Amino acid sequence: MTEADHDDFLFLQEDEPEQEIQHTEFWDVLIVDDDSEIHSVTQLALSGVLFWDKPLRFSHAYSGKEAIDFLSKNHNIAVVLLDVVMESDDAGLNAVKHIRETLKNNNIRIILRTGQPGYAPEEQVIREYDINDYKTKTELTRSKLVTSLVAAIRSYEQLRQLEQQSLGLEKVISASKSILGITDIHDFSNAVVTQLADILDCPALGVLCAKTNNELLILGGSSEYQGSVGLGIEQLDNGRAIHQIQNCITHRKLQITEFDITFILNANEQQSAVFLELTNPPSQAQLQFAEIFLTNVDVGFDNIKLFNSLRNSAFKDALTGLSNRTDFVDKVSTYATDQGQSNRLFLIDISQFSDINNGLGQDIGNLLLKSVVTRLQEELPDASLLSRIGADVFAVVIDKSLLEPERLNELLHAPLRAGEHLLPIDFTFGICDGEHFNKSGLQTLKSAYIALNLAKTKSQNNYEFYLPEMEEKMTWRLGIIRQLRQDFADNKLKVWYQPQIDFKNLKMIGCEALLRWPASDGSFISPAVFVPLAEDAGMIVEIGQWVLEQACMQQKQLESEGYRVRMAVNVSVPQFRNPNYVQQVKDTLDKYGVDPSCLELEVTESVVMDDPQAVINVLTELKDYGIEIAIDDFGTGFSSLSYLQKLPISRIKIDRAFVKDIPEKDAGAIAELIVSLGKKMNLKTIAEGIETQDQANYLINLGCDEAQGFMYSKPLPAQELIEFVKCNGINLDS
Repeated sequence: MTEADHDDFLFLQEDEPEQEIQHTEFWDVLIVDDDSEIHSVTQLALSGVLFWDKPLRFSHAYSGKEAIDFLSKNHNIAVVLLDVVMESDDAGLNAVKHIRETLKNNNIRIILRTGQPGYAPEEQVIREYDINDYKTKTELTRSKLVTSLVAAIRSYEQLRQLEQQSLGLEKVISASKSILGITDIHDFSNAVVTQLADILDCPALGVLCAKTNNELLILGGSSEYQGSVGLGIEQLDNGRAIHQIQNCITHRKLQITEFDITFILNANEQQSAVFLELTNPPSQAQLQFAEIFLTNVDVGFDNIKLFNSLRNSAFKDALTGLSNRTDFVDKVSTYATDQGQSNRLFLIDISQFSDINNGLGQDIGNLLLKSVVTRLQEELPDASLLSRIGADVFAVVIDKSLLEPERLNELLHAPLRAGEHLLPIDFTFGICDGEHFNKSGLQTLKSAYIALNLAKTKSQNNYEFYLPEMEEKMTWRLGIIRQLRQDFADNKLKVWYQPQIDFKNLKMIGCEALLRWPASDGSFISPAVFVPLAEDAGMIVEIGQWVLEQACMQQKQLESEGYRVRMAVNVSVPQFRNPNYVQQVKDTLDKYGVDPSCLELEVTESVVMDDPQAVINVLTELKDYGIEIAIDDFGTGFSSLSYLQKLPISRIKIDRAFVKDIPEKDAGAIAELIVSLGKKMNLKTIAEGIETQDQANYLINLGCDEAQGFMYSKPLPAQELIEFVKCNGINLDS
């Protein structure tokens, strides 16, 4: 061996290190060997090697396992110099197999080195394990190692470029498919930015703009630009983006800097551009792929422009930007399939929205609607359909597994911002599951509305699921309401009167006016059936006023017969919501000449609790006018005793539920408590539903003041009441 040959052997003589030069790009080489001296001498010998103006950058591992761990986390290694024998005789070969089969890294080039010649046949190893070279450490001169390394790097770069081209073409095809068929310009623009960023291998931080009516408008982009969609480009909080987009539109050519890139779109008669932030400069291949993709974008742009301009006016809600009722009906019909049965339709109704509009103004109402939309969009990103289908009703179609009504209540529980107002809002839901979807979108919507209307009548849950039998019930319900409206207009409703008796002398001192609705067969439809329907149909205020007038006329009739009788009239929640209710009552008393002390208004606990302070104010004004106030069905609701103390009432009515089982053991306990409470508060007590003498005796012994029930008299029509009073009333002349 000559001296020159000796100097050229890598592991026999160390070369002098070359002067270090600053570079920004490197070929990354991983040295894997359990001998630390091998690491040092290899790195020292190759420290000056340049290939395509890029130096080598070394990483180190000292076992096969450490090499695998390193490569699983670092994907930029071009070549591995891998020792065969380390922690085991075949550690290096196992590492090669793991790299190819488990890590699926087919680009990285591998040079096997061994200090034990003949351990594995060279040809067999190269063939079976996809390696570039297999040498003994002693035969590797510096020049041979450099030659092997350069060949491996060249092979790596060729494979990497082929892979990038393949991936690039796949990305172009995938990106083009992803925008194909999108007909919403906003979604289309968002997709273009996302797909273009993927092709350029940069973050999806960008915006798509187009010139419309001499103004550059923002059509879509990444999340930070979503709040600016529809605005002029000058509204962007990014001066660099504004400048680059304007230059691109003006000069109609690509604009590229170290920090960003802006493409011109060449759609017919459409001046538009896509701006993207860059973290690394794109390669020439990436730019070519981007241009190929943008030709498809141009075509897509042309196709959707006319379509959307026509569709938006017919299928979009102008205020919220959501699809409207027409669009919803069209789209929801597509879910009436076997696959669509996993979906669920929610109709979301804003309770008392008209009160907000009337009280705070339509502008605040509009802001509230937008706030609801924002909440739904943020909290239900997986909803497949979100529409505004009524003034205060939204529709959401979403997979059943993703949303239950309880969860929707939680999402909407927090107050909503509307301008300067933070409003707590109640909602009602009508729910239709996918198995009840109909190929007619209108029928599906109708089913959900049936559930919604039923939910509005419930006092507990604020939601209802649609069931087919509900449709029959709804048809019946609408028929009842229609008949009630007709019979009321034809003056077929009646007011009957149930006498109220003073326990002291068993004389009639008052009566309760009770609404009766005769059916065509001579029977009567229960008030428990038609009164709630009248409330839902908005008729109860008018009917309630009519009952008051009938009671006043009857009171005057009895007075003309010589009997002063107190008339008790029930009042509903909708009547109390009428701002003119107090004046209306006063005017009615004046109209018929009835002394206010002869009128008693009965309110239930549910009426009081609807809006306690407002009800207290109304009742106080009525009491000051001389009208008596009674709490009806006391003890059956959930009212607070603190409110009872504040109410200007004269009388408490013990509900029949606490009377019917008297005098059984413990049955009268609640009645006793109510009578005792009345005494403590200086209030009269009257028990309703008395049917036996034992019940009457028990209540008399408790100290109850008055009675009402079948034992004394059933409800009587007007003429029979007069006859009853003549026998049981207190004559004014006596």
